[in-house]
Amino acid sequence: EVQLVESGGGLVQAGGSLRLSCAASGFTFDDYAIGWFRQAPGKEREGVSCLSSSDGSTYYADSVKGRFTISSDNAKNTVYLQMNSLKPEDTAAYYCAATLASRSYYCLTDADGMDYWGKGTLVTVSS
Repeated sequence: EVQLVESGGGLVQAGGSLRLSCAASGFTFDDYAIGWFRQAPGKEREGVSCLSSSDGSTYYADSVKGRFTISSDNAKNTVYLQMNSLKPEDTAAYYCAATLASRSYYCLTDADGMDYWGKGTLVTVSS
């Protein structure tokens, strides 16, 4: 059974940091790309960052470049999203999702093409 389990969300003040984790199981981790997406109330889902587990390629939305860093521990089948300099506009439910590594280039902009999704973790940034 494929599972993606997010953790690490919470409440933080503006300027603070959080690290989200996405633990994957049930598929060959090295063959997949993992993406982080977020959705704020009343807003559309947004691709935040993606990482290809096969070659380490990373992609970031312009809104988080320089503040967020995606990384992976392939031995643990886990992808992390280090979020620094958080802003109130980063408040959202954050989801990780997986797609074949060959599609990693499209990960940020093609959420509908992701194969597996986690249930999400909530990040709230207070001003």
